[in-house]
Amino acid sequence: MSELFAAFGVNWKLLLVQAVNFGVLLAILSYVLYRPILRMIDARQKKIAEGVATAEAAARRLEEAKTEGEGIVGSATREAEGLVATARDRAGVRAGEILKGAEADADAILKDAAARAEETKRQAVLASEKEIAKAAMLAAEKILSKRSA
Repeated sequence: MSELFAAFGVNWKLLLVQAVNFGVLLAILSYVLYRPILRMIDARQKKIAEGVATAEAAARRLEEAKTEGEGIVGSATREAEGLVATARDRAGVRAGEILKGAEADADAILKDAAARAEETKRQAVLASEKEIAKAAMLAAEKILSKRSA
């Protein structure tokens, strides 16, 4: 075998020393570089997994918040509709009361106006009766004064 190495110009002692150097370099690089890089990769994978889990939890919480918000909006809408219906009912009742009050006031005003008109009519009849009586007296006086003259 040494003839084979000699034929290719390879020094087996040098080759052996190079193999030992390579093994030592491999052991040093493995200890100094490869293991820390693997630890960093593992730590990065854990952080990524935690980030994904956190994002999924946040998405679930967001969906729950949306559902809860929709429920709150729905209940608020129903409550607002109830309040509007109650307000409409109260407004209808109040409008009826106001209308009845206005009708009562109008009736009172009409009765008062009728009473005043009746009083005015009575006074006008009295005044005209007095005028007619005066006119009759004057006419009788003229007739009597013509007959006596």
